[in-house]
Amino acid sequence: MKFASVRIITDDVDRLVEFYEKVTGTTAERPAPVFAEIVLPSGTLAIGHSQTAQLFGADSVVAASNRTVIIELCVDDIEAEYKRLGTWVEQWVQEPTTMPWGNRSMLLRDPDGNLINLFQPVSEAAIERFRDR
Repeated sequence: MKFASVRIITDDVDRLVEFYEKVTGTTAERPAPVFAEIVLPSGTLAIGHSQTAQLFGADSVVAASNRTVIIELCVDDIEAEYKRLGTWVEQWVQEPTTMPWGNRSMLLRDPDGNLINLFQPVSEAAIERFRDR
């Protein structure tokens, strides 16, 4: 099995695409106006308009209603990312904090309220865990 992507359903594809392009520094691929992909070396973040959700079945997904999934992005320098995104991000959940499992992590929300964890492995064990990922 090969991990393909995580897809966010939204009522405003352009707004989320702009947000994730700024966060990741990656330009989205736009095969259709209602769909985009941020392709990163470790996986793809797909963004689809709520209109596309009807293809999966009525009421199968609801835009901007997630409170259980965290999108996690590993970065090289958490403090530099905090400084870069600091004035631009509208909703911070947690400033850079070292977690018990060895990652330095910061949490923010995208414009639809989805939780994002940007983190940097800092302990020897965490660095080793992420060495080949």
